[in-house]
Formats: sequence, C-alpha cells, structure tokens
Amino acid sequence: MGTILIKKGRLVDPANKIDKVADILIRDDKIEKVADEIKCEADEIIDASGLAVMPGFIDLHVHLREPGFEYKETIATGTKAAARGGVTSICPMPNTKPVIDSPEMVKELLERSKDAPVHVLPVGAVTIGQEGKELADIEGMKEAGIVALSEDGKSVMDSLLFREALHEAARLDIPMFSHCEDKALVNGGVMNAGAKADELGLPGITNSVEDVIVARDIIMTKEAGARLHLCHCSTADSVTLVEMAHKQGLKVTAEVCPHHFTMSDDEITEDDGRFKMNPPLRSKEDVAALKEGLKNGIMEVISTDHAPHGAEEKAQSMKKAPFGIVGLETSFAIGYTELVQKGILTLSQLVEKMSVNPAKVIGIDKGNLAEGKKADIAIADISTEYKIDSSKFASKGHNTPFDGKKVTGKVLLTITDGKIVYRSENK
Repeated sequence: MGTILIKKGRLVDPANKIDKVADILIRDDKIEKVADEIKCEADEIIDASGLAVMPGFIDLHVHLREPGFEYKETIATGTKAAARGGVTSICPMPNTKPVIDSPEMVKELLERSKDAPVHVLPVGAVTIGQEGKELADIEGMKEAGIVALSEDGKSVMDSLLFREALHEAARLDIPMFSHCEDKALVNGGVMNAGAKADELGLPGITNSVEDVIVARDIIMTKEAGARLHLCHCSTADSVTLVEMAHKQGLKVTAEVCPHHFTMSDDEITEDDGRFKMNPPLRSKEDVAALKEGLKNGIMEVISTDHAPHGAEEKAQSMKKAPFGIVGLETSFAIGYTELVQKGILTLSQLVEKMSVNPAKVIGIDKGNLAEGKKADIAIADISTEYKIDSSKFASKGHNTPFDGKKVTGKVLLTITDGKIVYRSENK
C-alpha cells in the first residue's frame, strides 16, 4: 500500500490530549510515526499547513437504504458521501428491505460493503422484521459482525419484549441504540407541536413523544444492567434525563444530530418536506438545552441520522413527505460552524464527540492517532467560509434545509486504512 507523509498539519487528537502542529507518517494501513518533524522518503507527501488533521469521524447513525430502497441510496453512494464528509466508519441502521435481522442478512450486508471506501459496521434489528413481536437472533448477529442493536425508525413498544432484549444485550455486552418515539402519542404529527405548526396548519409532535420512551428505556436499562445509547435526542427533558442517568452511574450515552442543535421550528419557512425529520426540529429552548448538554459533556456523541429520500418524495407537503434529512457530507462543517466558531465547544471537543466517543460506545479501537493505530484520518480546512451545495453531494439524497448555508470546515482529504479515499478537487 505504500507510505504517506502528512506534513505540518494541526494534529487534533483528543484521545491522546494532543493539539499541535506535527507530522504523521503512514505505512500501509497504520500510523508508523508521529513527531514534530519527520524527514523521510514517501510515496506521497501531503502539505497540511494551516489544516486540521483529525481521527476519521465515526457516525453511529446512518441509513444506507440498501437492500430494498436503492433509489434513495446505495452502499456505494452512501459510503462515498461518508468519505466526502471525513467519516471513516459508519453504522447503518437495519430498517432496509429485507430488514437486517439475521446472521445471514448481516453477512450479506458486509459482503456488499467489502469494497466500500469506509468501514461499514452493521447494526442488527431487535425484533424479527422490526415487527415488535419476536426477538431476532441477537447472539447469531453478534457473531456475524453487528456492533449494536436497534429498532431504529420505531421503538419496541412492547415493554416486556424490550426488557427481554435488554437482558440479552447485557448478556452479550452489545449496546442498544434506542429510537425514542411513543407511536401512539405521535398521532399523525409531522412537525414540532407549537405556534409554527399552528401557523402552518400542520399536526404537531409533542416533546412527550420522545421523553416518555427516553425515561422508560433508561429505567429498564438500569434494571437490566445493559448499555443504552439514545439516538437523535431533540428535547430539553432528554438532556435532563440523560444527566440523571449519569448521576446514577448508568451505562447510558446519547447523541445529538447537527440539525437539532442548529435549527429550531421557528426557522421552518413553509410547508416543505425538506423540513420534515424525525424527531422534528424543536423549539429554541430545546436547541439551547441540547447545546448546553453538548458543552457540559452530558450529550457525548454527534451523529447525523443520515436519511436520504427521493427528490419527488420530499418535494411535497410535510403531511405526505417521508421523515428524513441527509447529513454525512455536512456534519463536520455544521458542527464546526455552530459549535466551535460560536464558542460552545473547542475543536478538540468536537472531534471527541464525532470520533473518540462514538468509538467508545461501540467498543472499537478507533478515534485515535497514536503510533501503531489504524490510519483513519480526516483533513479539513477550518479557515475558509463556503456555501453548502447539495447539488454536488455524492449521496443520492439532497434532502437538506442547509442547502446554501454559509459554513466553515471543509473536509479536503479522507484516509481509511492508510488509503486516500477522498480528495477535494480544490482547497
């Protein structure tokens, strides 16, 4: 595979408490040397002067849509989108068709992903067909290669069955990724309940839809002794409940998506499907609480919930459009612009939430730029402002309200296992 020498980049490696200008030498798929200055021959020398050199990002919450919905996204387009965003490992959710609910389906997904430019780490369904009636073969799926369990797209509403799943997850030491949504309470809602929903004449989704299941799952996790990871948290009370879980010493982690810490329902300008996501964009008070939770370390992970859809599906009223927003190609830029530039997080803390902590949640040896580690690296320009252009996305999905938004934090180069998998055409 050869050697790559990265020169004079700002090395941001929170796992090793490093934030300084340094050189990195990559040989084959590993980091061979990190030093203030490295002088040697290399197959490629990358001048990273003025650029941030970071461990590749790990997105715990991605929808690849393959198999079954390839018109929305494929493994090829989704993983290419990840590479363009500096994301070197992704966890695809199991709500494909057929569902990833068996060892055979896990193996098939891994086979389909073998040539992907980034690491694909499957998540297995909790129940067969995600129908909420009978547990899937969790042990078999773990042996086949899943890194977590999730019924994402819905919650396991049968609490007795969910308790059984948590005990099995605890026995096998595999995290449970919880999509917290009380289906009965949704009651046909399509956006956050409040003044904006009333103004647009659209049915609302209350905070209790999320909060009730967050509380239930934390309580049940305490009893089972399992590891719980709360997906796409969007409410102030979710932050409060996670903080309570931490104070009790429970094995609970939580993620926030860029759209939830950036936009509120006040910014929905019209009844347009690109603003429809699940959970919905919440109130300004919720957004402020999520930012405070990120700042205080209560919310430990930033994931995207990358959910591509066809253009025609999203180009209609929120009453008819599917829920979902794409995010793989914009997550770092949104995080840097909204959190780092506004003084909520340092760059090191942002990297911690996008790389170090996600690796810890699923127990993989990544998010680390020490010598001897696998060379998964993202290099970004954090000094130049530009506009997000969804027409240039590698993803098949262009469904984002961030199109045209001015941001700072452009990924220029991504390395996976010592191989350059993305290189921007221009700085």
